[in-house]
Amino acid sequence: MSERLQPGDVAPAFTLPDADGNEVSLSSYEGRKVIVYFYPAALTPGCTKQACDFTDNLEVLASAGYDVVGISPDQPEKLAKFREKESLKVTLLADPDKKALDAYGAFGEKKNYGKTYMGVIRSTVVVDEHGKVERALYNVRATGHVAKIIKDLGI
Repeated sequence: MSERLQPGDVAPAFTLPDADGNEVSLSSYEGRKVIVYFYPAALTPGCTKQACDFTDNLEVLASAGYDVVGISPDQPEKLAKFREKESLKVTLLADPDKKALDAYGAFGEKKNYGKTYMGVIRSTVVVDEHGKVERALYNVRATGHVAKIIKDLGI
C-alpha cells in the first residue's frame, strides 16, 4: 500500500486521459487550486452521488478559486458515458494503471463484509496553487462529503 499524503507534501504529478481521450496534467492547473478526488467506479450509486454533488457545487468551488478533477480506474469511454448520463461538469480522468491512485495513497487494502481486498480508497486531496497538498482526506463518504469540504475550506 502506498503512503498517504500529508499537508505540505508536493502533490504527485500526473498526466491522464479525460473522458474524451485528451491528456490532462496536474501541472496544467498550476496557479490555481484543485480538488482531486478519487472514486472506485463510474456509473455506480455512491460514485454517481459524489460526482453529482461536486457538479452541483462546482460554481461555488470555482468562485473560490478551486477546480475539481475526479480520478477513477475506469477507461475514458466509460467516463464519457458517465458524464453524459449524469450531466457531469467536473473533469473526469481515467487511471486504469492506477499510477495516480497509488501515488496519492488512494489505492490499497479495503475491508468489506469481513473480506479484505485491494481497491480504490475514496479520497480527496486539495492541492494549492503551488502544487502542494493543502488537505488529504481518506476513506471519505460519498454522501455529504462535498458539503464538508466547502465548510472546511471556509467557502
